[in-house]
Amino acid sequence: MEFRPISRLAGAFQETVTADDLTAICARVFGLKSRPLTATELGTGQYNTTYRVQLDGHADPVVVRVAPEPGKQFRSEWQLMRNEYASLPWLAPLAPLMPSVIAADWSHELIGRDYLVQTFLPGVPAPDHLSNYPRPAWAGFFQQLGEIARAVHGIRGPHFGPVNGPGAPTWSTALVAGFDDIAADVEAAGLDAADLRKVSAVVVARRSVFDEVEQARMLAGDLWTVNVMLDRDAPVPTITGVLDLDRTWWGDPAADWTIRMASAKPGTERDAFWDSYGSLDRSIAAQLRARVYEARHLGAVRLERHRLGNIEGVESTYRDLEALLADLS
Repeated sequence: MEFRPISRLAGAFQETVTADDLTAICARVFGLKSRPLTATELGTGQYNTTYRVQLDGHADPVVVRVAPEPGKQFRSEWQLMRNEYASLPWLAPLAPLMPSVIAADWSHELIGRDYLVQTFLPGVPAPDHLSNYPRPAWAGFFQQLGEIARAVHGIRGPHFGPVNGPGAPTWSTALVAGFDDIAADVEAAGLDAADLRKVSAVVVARRSVFDEVEQARMLAGDLWTVNVMLDRDAPVPTITGVLDLDRTWWGDPAADWTIRMASAKPGTERDAFWDSYGSLDRSIAAQLRARVYEARHLGAVRLERHRLGNIEGVESTYRDLEALLADLS
């Protein structure tokens, strides 16, 4: 097999598997006769380790995604691959855009890590291709994202919190549990989480405001340009695929990362997102909830930046959260 891993510094969070590991995975899933000819590690994601594998006797490549070792996973990111797998029956409205799962293995018998084998989605990652179109054409792309987000947020769930559990009976309970996990991760990384715990206390004190959200809806968790594929040859940006929905959870759609990103640059092509998605609740209660949701996003961003060694980025989350806390007090 021709094996093309990505070279990383020692101790990097993402850790490649070996050529023998991939051969063993393919033998388990496809049988001994379907040996891998090439395996190329893909560098678009920053969490799972992903390979495009071409098998002998198969016309189309497959994708092998390998989760981080359990000991490297944060509490707030625990078993994300299993969470994605549990989400698939709920994500039927997106089925034409998503890869199909060929096999999932949580046994750790082969490599000591969870892995998924999926069909390969054709197209080009949006961050690599969107800039090839004139800026005015981007509006159509964001309008398509709005349609996808609206479809996701239309899915009703049985509880609040991660799709794979643990489930919570109320939105405030799920939020507090989420803040507790993120704060514990921040502290385990040797960082201060006092600001996150203060926001969690606001949720407890204003529980009734958050529990106005009575119906849990699907939140994509990480749906934005980095997880979208585009048609390489279309005359305008055309979404052909959606990837890596492993951070799904049940809650208030306004808390979704997608909503945060769509709101981030008003007055740009992103505004077309709202043409298809619809408008947000702008009540006083919704504004309070939105500030708390932003605090949660900042906590997750802090962890991500710490993992990537972005010291200045970590510090900026403290400044931003300090300003948010001033608004919440």
